[in-house]
Amino acid sequence: MSKKKDETVLQDVVRSHSETVDFIHGESHKLKPKSIIMTKTKWKYLVRSAMRGKNIMMTGPAGSGKTMAAKSLVNALNKPDFYFNLGATQDPRTTLIGNTQFKADQGTYFSQSLFVKAIQTPGAVILLDELSRAHPEAWNILMTVLDENQRYLRVDEQEGAPTIKVAEGVCFVATANIGTEYTATRALDKALVDRFTIIEMDVLTKSDELKLLKMMYPKVKEEKLNAVASITAQTRKETANDNGKITNALSTRTAVEIASLIYDGFTLTESADVAIYPHYDQTGGGDSERTYVKQLVQKFAVADDDEDLFGQGD
Repeated sequence: MSKKKDETVLQDVVRSHSETVDFIHGESHKLKPKSIIMTKTKWKYLVRSAMRGKNIMMTGPAGSGKTMAAKSLVNALNKPDFYFNLGATQDPRTTLIGNTQFKADQGTYFSQSLFVKAIQTPGAVILLDELSRAHPEAWNILMTVLDENQRYLRVDEQEGAPTIKVAEGVCFVATANIGTEYTATRALDKALVDRFTIIEMDVLTKSDELKLLKMMYPKVKEEKLNAVASITAQTRKETANDNGKITNALSTRTAVEIASLIYDGFTLTESADVAIYPHYDQTGGGDSERTYVKQLVQKFAVADDDEDLFGQGD
């Protein structure tokens, strides 16, 4: 290659890098939905990681917005996307590789999975939801796919066992609940975790959660939304206490559900009956977790005969 061509290629690389940096630190933040409560730095890091084709693992408490953030990333970048709920997968090999099928007119043949198509789609964003609930066999299959020095999938059940290379620019975004408080989750293999860039979703403060609820349900009286945010915040505070009276906190997802029930005409007391209490054990009677939470709800509950739910007056 001539010196002039070398200089042209270099100029293109510099220009491309400059445009990427400008997008990450400028335009990208405008594309973050207001419903995603995430620091500006973490959102930029998420966008940058996706644009650089990194493997991303979104961690944080259940209901903290991991999946929503991942889907918002897809919308912001306007790239082809594929979704796989690994926590609901009973047969990892069928989901990630494919299986043998039979048709009368074709006989026995091997059918490749959608995942095989996904990894061959240049620039695709592939969401691996609930990775921490996946079967270990799924982790084994993903090891070579996620390794930056390998990036291939061996379709060993197909005749000839072809090796499928991951296309250029493919980005994997996984979500995981990490911690002993999450039932049905498994301790993730360290080698698998090392293949990801970790982005942790924050637990919302009371003010952040109230801001979110007000944005989603602007017609509901603020005092009712403040009660919801106060209850969820108190459950998190109590859970964080070594001598706390409850063992699990209410999630932002639950707070949003309660606010939606109030929007649909339920009182806070009624909403708690169906959306809060089922999360807590009633073993122990007066000393049970459910009794404590009921007392907490009663502390913040607005009188049930208050029918002016939207603060509009007569």
